[in-house]
Order: sequence, then C-alpha cells, then structure tokens
Amino acid sequence: MSPHHPHRHSLFDRFGATGSLLCALHCALTPLLLAALPSLGLSLWFDGSLEAALVSFVTLLGLLSLGWSYRRHRALRALGLLVPGLAALWAGLLYAPLHESVVPHAVVMTFGGTLVGLAHLLNLRLNHGHVHDASCAH
Repeated sequence: MSPHHPHRHSLFDRFGATGSLLCALHCALTPLLLAALPSLGLSLWFDGSLEAALVSFVTLLGLLSLGWSYRRHRALRALGLLVPGLAALWAGLLYAPLHESVVPHAVVMTFGGTLVGLAHLLNLRLNHGHVHDASCAH
C-alpha cells in the first residue's frame, strides 16, 4: 500500500483523532485524580515522561497525516486546528508556569488535545469529500 493510499490516511486520522481525544481526556482528569494516585496505582499514567512521549507522538502523527492529506484536498482548515492545538500542547509541556500549575496545565493540555483531535476529524471529512477529477494531482 503506498503512503498516498486514501485508506491509510483514514486510518492515520482515526488513530490520531482517538489518541488526541484520549489525551484531552487524560489532561481533563488529571486534576481530579491527583489525590487518588497512590491508592489507585495510576502514577505511571501521570508521569511527565509519558506526557512528553504522547505530545511528541501526537505531533509527528498529526503533521504527517494532515500534511499528506493537504496535498490531496488543499484545504487549510484542518491545519488551522492542528497548529494551535500542537502549540498549546507544547506550551503546556515546556512552559514552566503552565507545566507546574495543575489547573492551568490541565486546561491548556485539554484544549490542545481537543483541537488536535478535531483537526483529525475535520481531515477525515475533507478526505471523504475529496473527489478525484481532472484537476486532482493524486
């Protein structure tokens, strides 16, 4: 299967949307579960290195998936959600005042993860509506 195969794009976007929305859920639940971590055995789920790995993976998957799809549909709307979403995620991860404050960190990470998930869902819709005709390059 070639990297430009539409089915593969759909799988990337579905995987990206699911992962991003799960990331947003993780960030939204973090402040609520912090007090219960030791008794629930969930400390790994809230580890900083896991968060950095997730943000890195979401960034790579989002840029690859939406970048490939942009070549097909030439619509900037999905990238218009992805870029601010990734910026929010990286700011929440790297900007110390946000990263060290529980509620602001959860808000910015939830916002970023939601935007990235919505970007993937919009990209799925844009790919689904793409019609191959004489003006299409793929």
